[in-house]
Amino acid sequence: MTRPSHTFGLSPQRLQHIRWIGGGSGAGKSTIARRLSEQYGVRLYHCDDMQSAHTARSNPIEHPMLHAFIAMTMDERWAKRTPEEMFRTFHGFHGEGFKLILEDLLDLPTNVLILVEGYQLLPRLVAPLLREPNQAVWLLPTSEWRRTAFCRRGSLWSIAGQTSDPQTALTHLLARDALYTEELKKQATALQLPCIQVDGSISIEELTTHVARCLGLKRQ
Repeated sequence: MTRPSHTFGLSPQRLQHIRWIGGGSGAGKSTIARRLSEQYGVRLYHCDDMQSAHTARSNPIEHPMLHAFIAMTMDERWAKRTPEEMFRTFHGFHGEGFKLILEDLLDLPTNVLILVEGYQLLPRLVAPLLREPNQAVWLLPTSEWRRTAFCRRGSLWSIAGQTSDPQTALTHLLARDALYTEELKKQATALQLPCIQVDGSISIEELTTHVARCLGLKRQ
């Protein structure tokens, strides 16, 4: 059974002004977070925007899988390994870098709601930091919707196209992302945290409203 990780020395009260949106790639997390910021006046923290800064602050001792990944060629990352190996060694799956996110959040004001968004938010890491379950939600795209979302963004080949075997790399990348999404679902379900399946059956406006309700957001 999935169990919460340690709290990094923080109490849920210290981060009670934080709301969390995690989930798999292609779920629309960033788009929904931006809409919520506009509609509800919450401050945004996009984990992806901080990746370069976090890499600069990382080290091979505390973040071994990240640094192993950095040292690989694009073919080694995406074409020459199986999806299962890619998943097992994915630094996000092991929570590498989550402490760096918390360090950033502790430097932000506490008198405004802050919405944190990113694939890096594993349920087992976030759970110990919640006062209430409705402070977090995970968006879980189906495999079919993930590919559709990437196509609509024009990003389907953005990574795979940088390898010597784009088709194999894309197949591996999508399969790894599916494994990661399934792991997020497994953890969130075990910890009784809210999840929303994203399959394109409702509009982005409806999905945004659904997420806002899950997080208990109120218009200012």
